[in-house]
Amino acid sequence: DVQLVESGGGSVQAGGSLRLSCGGSGSSYSTYCMGWFRQAPGKEREGVAHLDTDGTVSYADSVKGRFTISQDNAKNTLYLQMSSLKPEDTAMYYCAAVSLCFGVRTEDYEYDYWGQGTQVTVS
Repeated sequence: DVQLVESGGGSVQAGGSLRLSCGGSGSSYSTYCMGWFRQAPGKEREGVAHLDTDGTVSYADSVKGRFTISQDNAKNTLYLQMSSLKPEDTAMYYCAAVSLCFGVRTEDYEYDYWGQGTQVTVS
């Protein structure tokens, strides 16, 4: 099992940057597929960026070229570097993990472990 804790959210002006972190305890992240999701008020949760165990990444079209997902296995930490932020990026951001995965997982139902979320507000 893994326990996930997000940090790094906050308020930023449009065009700014933030880096979210997802750290925690438990099994090594290197054996899990990891992902970032977000949910804005009144909207469904959506996938943002995903990473499988061999380093393959996938991004939602809305964030391609602006967001970068990465992982530091030594620190057991997942990151989401967000640049050129837009007001429509405002949401609660969650990290998620699933073990025994094969290939990038992009749907929330495919993930077993979730953090509590960190709020990102872009004005």
